Formats: sequence, structure tokens, C-alpha cells
Amino acid sequence: MQNDLLWVYEGLTDYYGNVLTARSGLRTLEQAHDVFAQIAANFEISPGRTWRPLVDTTNQPIMSSHGAAPEGWPTWQRSYDYYPESDLIWLDADTKIRELSGGKKSLDDFAKLFFGIDNGSYVTKTYTFDDLVAALNTVQPFDWAGFLRARVYDVAPQTPENGFTQGGYRLVYNDNQPEWMKHADTSRGTSFATSLGFSLKADGSLNDVVWDSVAFKAGITPDMQLQAVNDQKFSVDGLREVILASEKSNAPIKLLLKRGDEFLTITLDYHGGLRYPHLEKVDGTPDRLDAILAPSK
Repeated sequence: MQNDLLWVYEGLTDYYGNVLTARSGLRTLEQAHDVFAQIAANFEISPGRTWRPLVDTTNQPIMSSHGAAPEGWPTWQRSYDYYPESDLIWLDADTKIRELSGGKKSLDDFAKLFFGIDNGSYVTKTYTFDDLVAALNTVQPFDWAGFLRARVYDVAPQTPENGFTQGGYRLVYNDNQPEWMKHADTSRGTSFATSLGFSLKADGSLNDVVWDSVAFKAGITPDMQLQAVNDQKFSVDGLREVILASEKSNAPIKLLLKRGDEFLTITLDYHGGLRYPHLEKVDGTPDRLDAILAPSK
């Protein structure tokens, strides 16, 4: 097997990992929605999709020596995107099969056909792009070669959200923090990527700055540490409160940052709120997404 199919044997695994977590009850339906919404939101703020096709990210394990080398500006350069972006592509395929078949077929039928071979055998059986397309066409005739090439092999600036649309939902943003995020491990940092455009640790050290974000345009870089917000000592909760308050104020957000021995005051003219991503049901549309996430009968 070659790296260029990692979006199948890693990406499809990632998709079913999220699907089966919901089907088994390890995640609630709302949590499953929010996980998919977060994946899409991360790509909506990632301009790297405007120049680098998804298939090229399958070379990332070679380029970065399996994570040994640091990756700068990942929202522009892209990284191991064949994992999360494949979730959206396979959701698109799953809902498309259900749409075209009138709900009689799904990606599960493809998985049974494609992977359910030589039962009991330990012999590795490789496959090609053409094998993949043939199996999809056996389950539901469609231009699957064109479908996959447009999403994987071509530069695709638009985030692939057809799976939401065909599934009966749309991506929205608001100030309501997802329930799963309230219980997340904060030792790895807290993200304000979809609002101010950076993520940071509890001590204010910046993990990442989103390319072309509000923070990026103001000159904030990942080597900085946030010391204070609006003249008050930095805390994650305090930053959230300031972002919420800025929605009702014309005053900019004032940040005191430290880079080495240098202190810098930077103001952000931002009033857009926390912008947590969620999926919102579209009235009168087929509820295919929840059918995918429902326990198997």
C-alpha cells in the first residue's frame, strides 16, 4: 500500500471511529454533532486548502518524520489533514448513497462489501483507487471517481460540508460552549481559533495562531505568551468573558503579550463572540445524519 490512499485506510477509519462512538452510546447525539461541527470549523479557518490538495497531506508522515519535526503555521501549510477532512468526505459519501438509494443503502453496505472478504484469512490484500470506485458503484451507481478526485486529488478551497446538507443539518456558530468541550483535557490548551484566531495553554503560552486570522493580522505569533487582557491578569475564563462582553461594545480587546524579554500591547477590533461551532437542524429536510449515528438494528 502507498501513502496516497491514507485518506481511505486512515480517514475512513477515523470516520467510522466517530460514527461508532455515537452508535455505541459512548457519545450522545449532540456530542457527535458537535465533533463533526468542530472538524468542519477547523477547515473553514484553514486557508491551506486553497493551495494544497488533500492527497498531498498523505505525504506528511514522510515530510515530518512521524511528528519528530515541528510544524509551523499548520493552518497554512496543512498537516495530517487526511484524518479529519476524510471524516467530512466519507460523511458526504454516506449521505449521498442514502439519498440516491432512497435510504435503502449506506456506506455500511460498502464497508461490508469492500472489507468483508476472505473471512478468517490473515493474508494482507491490497487495493487501488479503482477497486474503491468499483465497490462504491456496486453499492450505488454514481460518478464516484469524479466525486473522490474533486475532493481528494484536486485543490478544493471550499470545506466539504455536503454531508451536513444532505444529512439535514447546517453548520452554525454561537456562544454556547459544546458540552464535550467543558470536560476536555485543558492541559493541551484551550482554543479560541474560530474567534480571535489562536490557541493557548493555561499559562498564556500560545500553541498556535491561525493564518490570516484576527490575531495573525495584528502581528501575534506562536512564540508569544499572553500576560493580560484589558489590563487584567490573563486567565482562560477571563478571556472568554472579555470576548463575550466585546459583542456589546465598540471597544477593542487589549492584549499584553510577552516575546522573550519584550512586552507588546496589541489591540484587536473584534466583536464576533466566541463562535463555537454546532450543527443546526434544517426543517423539512431528511434526517440522514442522525440515521447514520443511530444504533445499528
